[in-house]
Amino acid sequence: MTGTTTRRLSTGIDGLDAVVGGGFISTRSYLVRGEPGTGKTILGLHYLTAGAANDENCLFVHLEEPERNIRDNATTLGLDLSGIEFLDLSPDATVFTEDRQYDVFAPEEVDGPSIRESIIERVRVVDPDRVFVDPLSQFRHLAPDEYQFRKQVTGFMQFLKDQEATVVFTSQETPQTPDDDLQYLSDGTVSLARGRRGRTVTVPKFRGSDTANGEHAVRIGDDGMAVFPILRPESHHEAFAADSISSGVPEVDQLLHGGLERGTVTILSGPTGVGKTTLGTQFMKEAAGRGERSVIYMFEEDKGTFLARSEAVNIPASRMIDRGTLAVEPVEPLERSPAEFASMVRREVESRDAEIVMIDGIDGYRLSIQGAESELERELNSLSRYLKNMGVAVILVDSVDAITGEFRPTSDGVSYLADNIVFLRYIEVEGVLRKAIGVLKKRTSDFERSLREFEITKHGITVGDSLDGLRGVLSGAPEFAAEFEGER
Repeated sequence: MTGTTTRRLSTGIDGLDAVVGGGFISTRSYLVRGEPGTGKTILGLHYLTAGAANDENCLFVHLEEPERNIRDNATTLGLDLSGIEFLDLSPDATVFTEDRQYDVFAPEEVDGPSIRESIIERVRVVDPDRVFVDPLSQFRHLAPDEYQFRKQVTGFMQFLKDQEATVVFTSQETPQTPDDDLQYLSDGTVSLARGRRGRTVTVPKFRGSDTANGEHAVRIGDDGMAVFPILRPESHHEAFAADSISSGVPEVDQLLHGGLERGTVTILSGPTGVGKTTLGTQFMKEAAGRGERSVIYMFEEDKGTFLARSEAVNIPASRMIDRGTLAVEPVEPLERSPAEFASMVRREVESRDAEIVMIDGIDGYRLSIQGAESELERELNSLSRYLKNMGVAVILVDSVDAITGEFRPTSDGVSYLADNIVFLRYIEVEGVLRKAIGVLKKRTSDFERSLREFEITKHGITVGDSLDGLRGVLSGAPEFAAEFEGER
C-alpha cells in the first residue's frame, strides 16, 4: 500500500468533495461530529464504499451497532458494503449477562488490552487504505482518565498513519463530555447539524487545504447522503453574445425594443391571475421552439395544471417537453433548501446547456428560505448573478398583492435584482375589468413608455395598441382624457 500527503481520497459524496477542495488528504485523520441523527455514520459509509469502488482496502471499526444492523441500514440507503472489512467491537448480550461490571472493575482491566490487540491485529491483516471508526469517543469510557484517553487516541492515530491509512472517525459530544480534544487531535473537522432550516454541514477546520466556508445543505434520502455547497457566483463565468430573445408576440417585442437579452434578469410582476406565468411561458415557448433548452421551475402550481392551462392558450408545452427543449420542474418549497435548488439549476445549465430559466414564483421560493427577507434577497441575488454570469436569460415571476389601487411594481426587496421589469395590471374601464401591460425598467436598451391592453385568448396572447386615451391607468381606475372623449 502506498500513500502521499498530497493525494486526495473522495469522501464518496460529490458535494462534500467540492466543499473540502477535492476530498480528504491521504494519511490524515478527520473528525465527523454532530448530534444523534445528523448522519455521521452515513457519511462514513459513503467514505468507505467510495474506497471499495476504487479497489482500496477499507476497514470499519464499530463500537456501538453490531455489523448486521449496519449492513441492514446501508442496504436501505442503497450502499453496497460487500467490499468492506469489519471489526465489530460493539457490546453483545454477554456484557449484561456476565458479571463484568464497569462500575466494579476499571475499564482497562476488562476490555482495554483485548480491544487494542484486536485493532492492531485487524489493521495488520487488512492493511487498510481507509479506516472508519464509529464512534472513537467510545474509547473515552475505556480509559482511566482524560490524559490516558488523549494519549491512547494520539497513539492510535499515529499507528494508523504509520500504516498509511486515512482515518475518519466520529464522536458523541455531550455537555458532560465535550469533544474539543478530538477536534484538536484531528487534521480536519466536519460538523453535521439539523435545525429549523434543515440539515447542514460545515468544515471549520481542514489542515493543508482551503475549504468552502458557510453552512452547506445536506439531504439524506433513499440513496444516502447528498451535500449541496453554497453557490458562489463569482466562481462561474461563460462567454456569451448578449442578443435578444423574442417573445413571439410582435407588440410585446415592441414594448421591449426587441425582446429580453441573454445574461439579464427580468421580473414579470402583477396580481394573481393577471397572466404573468403565461407571458413568461410565451418567452420559454419561443426559445424552446428554436431548439434552446428552456427550464421552468414551478413553486406554486403543479405540472398537470400548468400543461393543461398552456395547451388551452395555444402554447404546446407537452410537445416541447417530449422534444427535450423544454423542462417543467415542480419544486416543493418546504422540501428543498436554496442551496439544493441552486444545485438543480446548475445541473441544467452546466450539463444540459439551459439558455433560459424561469422561476415561478418568488413567493414560493421565499418559503424555501424560511428566514428573514434579507436572506431571500441574498439567496435570490446569488442565483441570479450565477445565471447572468453563465449567459442565461432569467425570468422571475413576482406576485403583488394589490388588484387595483396604489401601484407597486414588485414585492418587497427584489426590484434591485432586475435588469428588466415588465408589469401586468388590472384596470376597470366603464365597469369592465381589463388588463394592461407595460415596461417599467430596461437596463440594456431603450423601451416603449406607453401602456398597452393585454389579453389571453384560446389563440394565445394578444396585445393591443397603446392606451393613449386613458389617464390614471396605474391607479387601476383610469378615465378617458377629455380630448379622446369623442373617439370612444
